[in-house]
Amino acid sequence: MDVISVIRTKRDRGRLSDAQIDWVIDAYTRGEVADEQMSALAMAILLNGMEREEIARWTAAMIASGERMDFSALPRPTADKHSTGGVGDKITLPLAPLVAACGAAVPQLSGRGLGHTGGTLDKMESIPGWRALLSNDAMMDVLRSVGAVICAAGDGLAPADKKLYALRDVTGTVEAIPLIASSIMSKKIAEGTGSLVLDVKVGSGAFMKNLDDARELARTMVGLGTDHGVRTVALLTDMSTPLGLTAGNALEVRESVEVLAGGGPADVVELTLALAREMLDAAGLPDADPAGALADGSAMDHWRRMVAAQGGDPDAPLPVARERHTVTASASGVLTKLDAYAVGVAAWRLGAGRARKEDPVQAGAGVEMHAKPGDRVTAGAPLLTLHTDTPERFEYALGALDGDAIEITDTASVEPTPLILDRIA
Repeated sequence: MDVISVIRTKRDRGRLSDAQIDWVIDAYTRGEVADEQMSALAMAILLNGMEREEIARWTAAMIASGERMDFSALPRPTADKHSTGGVGDKITLPLAPLVAACGAAVPQLSGRGLGHTGGTLDKMESIPGWRALLSNDAMMDVLRSVGAVICAAGDGLAPADKKLYALRDVTGTVEAIPLIASSIMSKKIAEGTGSLVLDVKVGSGAFMKNLDDARELARTMVGLGTDHGVRTVALLTDMSTPLGLTAGNALEVRESVEVLAGGGPADVVELTLALAREMLDAAGLPDADPAGALADGSAMDHWRRMVAAQGGDPDAPLPVARERHTVTASASGVLTKLDAYAVGVAAWRLGAGRARKEDPVQAGAGVEMHAKPGDRVTAGAPLLTLHTDTPERFEYALGALDGDAIEITDTASVEPTPLILDRIA
């Protein structure tokens, strides 16, 4: 094998053979294929695509580059969820303990935020004492004792993807659907879960801006899961407006605890329950009642035990930003638009997110929303509260909210966008 032949095959719209795919992934992981050569191949894939069989083999080769986890010794079926990323997307926090309270085991390997999308680990690390890094044995112990764990993926899972993901980020090839799908699914399949529910976000605050691209990505990932023996289903959900009333880290933890206590914003509760039902059905527990587990306190009990098992104090006060700035409504009327991307960028600029993976984040930074599209607002009333430890960030964050990010009209009412747009299985 030689990498030039592999690049030329895809450049000329050819189909890569199984042997070519196996070799190039292994050689790149070992350093035999240089970054500039893999960049050329990634661009050829972006421009010319891949057939389903190619994507399946590419994914299998990335899985084979590292270890695979095995949860077969657990006394309950496993179910996992993956979101493609959004603004205010704190769903994993209430979802994992909720599904565990209903009888499934949830090995939720999560990541950190980058750019305007928040990261689950960043949110959880705002809880005093909580730690993201667990050994495989420690993770199994938490799953046995609690039923749910949220932690960082180890370096041993799909190391080829780790290298390729970083390369795509700096070579303009992130948008290649075959590479997005194989990146997500190689890690999830290597993780060893028996079933998987995908939350594919659609809209301004999501990676996929339109429904057709989101459907293509969802179908590709569902096909990969099915081909690898993982029962997989995808929900396409709206991300034109932020989820819930907060975007940040500690702010979102606080809101998640409200959901577990039986309250919280209606959209967060709706999506949490929808994903829980899908996960439980995929795990072979279709008669479980997640709404009942929220109401009777068992989901909250599993949350507290899960946090404590990872060194966190579920009773400790969450961090609060030192400075606040209120954005008021410019007119009276109905709020018809609150753009998810703009709010996400504002939260990022306030310190809740990072531009590079190694950047620190502020636990208390973020955006608190006092109204959502469809709500009637009064001129001068609080619309948003910006939180940060560094007040010099306010002007920069406010810049993200300029223009048409917020719209208020005298419309009598506004037709709400459905939260769940499609289901693919």
